[in-house]
Amino acid sequence: MKVLVATEKPFAAVAVDGIRKEIEGAGNELVLLEKYTDVAQLQDAVKDADAMIVRSDKVTPAVLDAAKQLKIVVRAGAGYDSIDTAYAKEKGVIVENTPGQNSNAVAELVFGLLVYAVRNFYNGKAGTELKGKKLGILAFGNVGRNVARVAKGFGMDVYAYDAFCPKEVIEEAGVHAVASQDELFETCDIVSLHIPATPETKESINYALVGKMKKGGIVVNTARKEVINEPELLKLMAEREDLKYITDIKPDADVEFAKFEGRYFSTPKKMGAQTAEANINAGIAAAKQINAYFKDGCTKFQVNK
Repeated sequence: MKVLVATEKPFAAVAVDGIRKEIEGAGNELVLLEKYTDVAQLQDAVKDADAMIVRSDKVTPAVLDAAKQLKIVVRAGAGYDSIDTAYAKEKGVIVENTPGQNSNAVAELVFGLLVYAVRNFYNGKAGTELKGKKLGILAFGNVGRNVARVAKGFGMDVYAYDAFCPKEVIEEAGVHAVASQDELFETCDIVSLHIPATPETKESINYALVGKMKKGGIVVNTARKEVINEPELLKLMAEREDLKYITDIKPDADVEFAKFEGRYFSTPKKMGAQTAEANINAGIAAAKQINAYFKDGCTKFQVNK
């Protein structure tokens, strides 16, 4: 079987070596398409591939139409909104992600951003500490659990809400389970977002919800840009000079947010999975999942059932 690794932004060399070892060790062929500059290059490369590994690369209907032999696409990472999963299903192509491989990297980034924010972006003025603060985690998946783990090391009081995770599971992790998103925002000094971008969550972080936060509230977004209602958050921050918004996903309205000096920060690009360890873990996990599919039809991580 031919496995294409198509990465506009390539994996680290050590990750590619690990992927090659897995794929070729299982008797399959590995082909690399790195740093491509035109979608036509991707369409040409995928035309005889049986499987494909991507990072944030867009797998559109045009790409899927060009992939006559494609059976499975694995996104090396948790989010998969860059792949047209519905059209892939129509074409009989399985789409998988690699949940959990980037979770520690994202969790550590949350606290890198938070320390920067509570210390007033290191402007020389006295800030505050995280110890004793109430941290709310919106969605208690792999990343949320790692955020909770790190937060306890800071001495924070940790709360979580997840519509799909039982209260008992959250509390077994030593975290306070709340009954709703509203309660989480009302209760906590800081809320860290870890929800996917779905029809239900898009623009759900809005004026009314964030407006429930107490004075000095901070929203951290290392999830997806689409979950933020940018016009409403801008309106709220203009009205409430105590609120801060920090993110590793540059908003569409970055120029407008930047006017809130000392209360807004965004990294130049999405940084959650940008560690050597996460890069390696996700790539090798993707390769193992493809091998498992070819060997015995395993589709444990399929997201387009």
